[in-house]
Amino acid sequence: MPFPSFYVLRRTGAAAVAILAIGLAVRVHASAQEMSSDMHQATHNALIDRALEIDAPTTEQRPLETEQLGRTRVDPYAWLRDDNWQEVMRDPSVLRDDIRTHLEAENAYYNEVMAPTTELQQRLYEEMRGRIKEDDSSVPDRDGEWFYYTRFREGGQYPVFARRPADGSGEISGEEQVIFDGDAEAEGIEYFDIGSAEHSPNHRYLAYAIDTAGSEFYTIKVRDLETGEDVATLTEEGYGSLVWANDSRTLYWVWRDSNNRPKRVYRQAFDAAEPELIYEEADDGYFLGVSKTDGDRWIVVSANDHTTSEMRLLDAGDADAQAMLVAAREPGVEYDLTEAGGEIFVRTNLDDSVDFKIMRAPLDDPRRENWQNLIAHRPGTLVLGMDGYQDWLVRMERANALPRIVVRNLESGEEHEIAFEEEAYSLGLDGGYEYATDTMRFSYESPSTPEETFEYDLAARERTLLKVQEVPSGHDADDYVVRRIQATARDGEQIPVTVLYREGTPLDGSAPLLLYGYGSYGITIPASFSTSRLSLVDRGMIYAIAHIRGSMAKGYGWYLDGKLDNKQNTFNDYVDAGRALVEQGYTSEGRVVAYGGSAGGLLVGVAINQDPSLFAGAVGAVPFVDVLNTMSDAELPLTPPEWPEWGNPLTDEAAYEYIVSYSPYDQVSAQDYPHVLATAGLTDPRVTYWEPAKWIAKLRELRTDEGLTLLRTNMGAGHGGASGRFDSLRERAEEYAFALMVTGLADQEASTTTE
Repeated sequence: MPFPSFYVLRRTGAAAVAILAIGLAVRVHASAQEMSSDMHQATHNALIDRALEIDAPTTEQRPLETEQLGRTRVDPYAWLRDDNWQEVMRDPSVLRDDIRTHLEAENAYYNEVMAPTTELQQRLYEEMRGRIKEDDSSVPDRDGEWFYYTRFREGGQYPVFARRPADGSGEISGEEQVIFDGDAEAEGIEYFDIGSAEHSPNHRYLAYAIDTAGSEFYTIKVRDLETGEDVATLTEEGYGSLVWANDSRTLYWVWRDSNNRPKRVYRQAFDAAEPELIYEEADDGYFLGVSKTDGDRWIVVSANDHTTSEMRLLDAGDADAQAMLVAAREPGVEYDLTEAGGEIFVRTNLDDSVDFKIMRAPLDDPRRENWQNLIAHRPGTLVLGMDGYQDWLVRMERANALPRIVVRNLESGEEHEIAFEEEAYSLGLDGGYEYATDTMRFSYESPSTPEETFEYDLAARERTLLKVQEVPSGHDADDYVVRRIQATARDGEQIPVTVLYREGTPLDGSAPLLLYGYGSYGITIPASFSTSRLSLVDRGMIYAIAHIRGSMAKGYGWYLDGKLDNKQNTFNDYVDAGRALVEQGYTSEGRVVAYGGSAGGLLVGVAINQDPSLFAGAVGAVPFVDVLNTMSDAELPLTPPEWPEWGNPLTDEAAYEYIVSYSPYDQVSAQDYPHVLATAGLTDPRVTYWEPAKWIAKLRELRTDEGLTLLRTNMGAGHGGASGRFDSLRERAEEYAFALMVTGLADQEASTTTE
């Protein structure tokens, strides 16, 4: 089970600190409610009018003609793709000069346009940082003789991984031992991402993976925790996925090729000169990963694309073990497994179990021929995942777009549920190291309720609150309203929408609204708590999340209905959700800001092509907008793995025509558009920097109005933006300042502040 860490929350700003008096937020909220409907409906404001006087860069056109499947397309901005992109990801300094000049010109223009919002950005940053407990710590998790945890120090950007001894009664005691100090390790490094940090079973060593470019090539090292010295460097081309064998000497890790794809699994004793190749994936469309079953019996080597799984098991206690194939890949068949109660439990969609069922198999021979049904498929109840214990199997399910935890006693077969009553909320299984235990941990949060961590007695069915996420600047959940509405899509489907607003916000159509969406790969955006979005809500903006098709909000079928030749459903759902929010009085046409990142940026791009009058502005964070060209470039890192999601336009004429029908870059046309901000990361291997750069160039060329078209490229980061928890807040503050600017709230705040 994984090292207990909340480091992954750094990009949502859920773990920082700097106390800010709440008076400003209350004053800003009060003044926002006083804004008149006329001001809300204004097309322009002073900040926008000033920005429109600044000359935008002109992007040179160098048309590139491509012949494909008997079709010809011309790309005027293809030159922004550096042919040397693989080296740029490893070393941004080798970027071609003309491309660098262009990106820097775009950044300069963006900075000049946004300059009047500098004070607003600083206030937003201070508010968001003020809601974060800077010296926060995770709840310690026992593993034998040690309790492990992560913590942050006051002002620190990166986590400190630490441990303390367990005393004879099993309680935490003794002095802290720091096993990895993220702040110290990152000193002097512009970008620093900790991909993994796993201690060995005997607690003597730490294996960790670090990326210092944003390209997701990880250096994997081993540190002796007794001496504090690094004793081995296994690779500088790691995927970040690694796991210890039970001998505390052998590691399994994944290697990336020059196209940034995970292709090989190696096994290596850290004191050995060369690794041993365990598995090599021949299909460029498959991802690789390594893990260990909950009871530590098996090392798991997984290969999967978005819809098909294949796993191999190796005895975790045998450093020379040979791999056992669990079940050969069958197109469209997914499975994963865990160890519990001396058996293997398999979650799978086999036998048309669209929302998955659970099967069981012998621990020593869990091959496909030995699987037996345990929990039948229940349409509409999606089995999301499982945690295994010696006497218990715990699973997460989702029904009616809400999660629940189900606990199964493996001896009796009796089950019970853990659920909550709010209209919208999020649950998480927090895992842990202990296997022979009757307690588990889970987390609960909602858009208005900070995260709560519970210890749960599986036998007594009693929960104990261990920790509540602190909001140092103050937070009262009763000040906010959470609603779950149903928006009717144009084909009659009901789209769940989570809505958050501050108590007292007018619901007469005058409030601006930020509409967040994703809708791809089956990823479901949870109804979770975010300290950063409160800065919008406190200013009178409503925050909404559309749980559209392409996610699994309403089951696996919800995902299938939003991919491949059903992809248009995703875009329609998002626009229809926005229109429903207008009809129900939450906002008005032209008062919505579209917001989405990566594939959510694709959603934003399609939405403003499809229904531009709905939106005041759009923020596409590292947006996947050049779908046809990217899906036609088999050398790019994620193209072959993405064909099951989007289709392959290199070989399939129908896929070509369908993709080009919605691809935002291809469908930019001569029409009015909302104000647009796109962000990019120069070393991003997931959405390459040239996609948003080309999109912005084409939008600026073709739009028929005088709206803003902005591009901000982080020249030293990848897909996730700035790596430090506070640096990432500054980027979020810039995006939020843009949203406030295009809806007039920034103007209103500026006038209120100067009074």
